[in-house]
Amino acid sequence: MRPEGVLMSGEQSMPLTRYIAEHGMALTRFAYLVAGDRGRAEDLLQETYLALYRRFGDALPPDLPAAYARTAIVRAQIRQGRRRQFVERPTAELPDRPAPATDPADSDQLWKLLAGLSHRQRCVLVLRYRYGCADEEIAETLGCRRATVRSLAARALADLRANRAVTELAGEY
Repeated sequence: MRPEGVLMSGEQSMPLTRYIAEHGMALTRFAYLVAGDRGRAEDLLQETYLALYRRFGDALPPDLPAAYARTAIVRAQIRQGRRRQFVERPTAELPDRPAPATDPADSDQLWKLLAGLSHRQRCVLVLRYRYGCADEEIAETLGCRRATVRSLAARALADLRANRAVTELAGEY
């Protein structure tokens, strides 16, 4: 077995900048789904890029970055959930409004429902239903057991089913 981050002879490394250029949008979408907020998603990406650079330098192993990046995003989001939250303050001027949602996954109402879940529950639902990850992969990403993943998913779905707004939202689509 080779040490982490060390390439064997004949393997081609990928520069970090090329990886970001090729996979940046996919990682941005993933971070947005996990965080539920564009600004927070961008912060998660910055933390992830820094973690990739610290771990591998500018030469990324060809088979490792995607899984490592997703895990780093999820764990950074969970760490953020454990920190003290800052409170938003109302202002006299309203900010610009986002474009109307066309995809049910982009619905503001859906995000409000998902925001009521814990960070770990939201991560499990996003990884399972949006990205089709198996329980083993989700458990590895979250750093927990498979049974914990199943428990988090069951509780999250039960919470969503108990909310009357979910039924109304499902009726719209």
